[in-house]
Amino acid sequence: MPANNSEKPLNGFGSDLGGHKRPVRVWCDGCYDMVHFGHANSLRQAKALGDYLVVGVHNDAEITKHKGPPVFTEQDRYKMVRGIKWVDEVVEGVPYVTSLDTLDKYNCDFCVHGNDITVTAEGVDTYHLVKGAGRYREVERTEGVSTTDLVGRMLLLTRTHFKQGLFEYSVEKEHSTTMGQDSFARSPWTGCSQFLPTTQKIIQFSDGKAPKKGDRIVYVAGAFDLFHVGHLDFLEKARQQGDYLIAGLHTDPVVNRYKGSNFPIMNLHERVLSALACKYVSEVVIGAPYKVTESLMSHFKVDVVVHGQTPVMEDFDGTDPYEIPKRLGKFMSVDSGNSMTTEKIVERIIRNRLEFQERNSKKEAKELQLIETLKMKGLAV
Repeated sequence: MPANNSEKPLNGFGSDLGGHKRPVRVWCDGCYDMVHFGHANSLRQAKALGDYLVVGVHNDAEITKHKGPPVFTEQDRYKMVRGIKWVDEVVEGVPYVTSLDTLDKYNCDFCVHGNDITVTAEGVDTYHLVKGAGRYREVERTEGVSTTDLVGRMLLLTRTHFKQGLFEYSVEKEHSTTMGQDSFARSPWTGCSQFLPTTQKIIQFSDGKAPKKGDRIVYVAGAFDLFHVGHLDFLEKARQQGDYLIAGLHTDPVVNRYKGSNFPIMNLHERVLSALACKYVSEVVIGAPYKVTESLMSHFKVDVVVHGQTPVMEDFDGTDPYEIPKRLGKFMSVDSGNSMTTEKIVERIIRNRLEFQERNSKKEAKELQLIETLKMKGLAV
């Protein structure tokens, strides 16, 4: 397997036949189902290896054939990838196996993927062609999250499903087998280690740009759990109301109070990175208060507070959390035109539980078989 390559492309990439410099075009592809901060981090790293990032997204039929049924439709997945701020172009319905013809068709110098392995229904490495031609680069896989893991969390749905610490391992390992949780899977790629948030990771995801003088500042608040197309469409509408969008993310206990059940699926730090990866979001308030206060609005110089069509639970004291911006004439309700919610995603997963459990099991089985093959050939895993 080629070594991880973190520097700018070599071997003539970025030069035309006359030796003149040109933009380096980078190719990434994948399912991008239930787009999360791990996907975004991979694309961030890929963009850093060049100048222009082209992302190919597989259609539903290709994913179902090689991996099992996707959670989201291809149209939703195309839209979600376009919403990631490091992506310059999206190509719809690309083949599952990445070929040199594909790279050449879209004028891409090389392909980038994480340091895990994706295989076809027959167990073949989907990147073997570009690897063999020396047009492949690797970036670090983001530890602590995967689509398979998120599906497992929804199937498990315990009060501690997003913690994944040693205590949860000892208490819940037995239940994970029957409930579909894959955090304790044997494959290093299907399995998921504990997510460890750092300030460096937040810095990498953040633009770090303050609002410019005269910018109209928009503020929104919510859970933004399992960041999905409903969130994306809402944030696009909210951003249209100004120049600089601040998203306030509530803490896990606050989300649990108004969402109930066993929400949130993702913890606060995971949700922060997902929101920061969205191209419509300028800044994030980590652990924002549930009630939008006058001091908060003054501190961030908020011109308008925007909320969508989802119901709003009263604050602890029985008051409307948006009463202050409403009184100040700085509140706006927008209709994103998208009715998708986190709850609907969870319902979809639970409803098709056996189907997704089978998908996860088959995926891990293929990975384990490939690992054994690599070991027999003396290749590192």
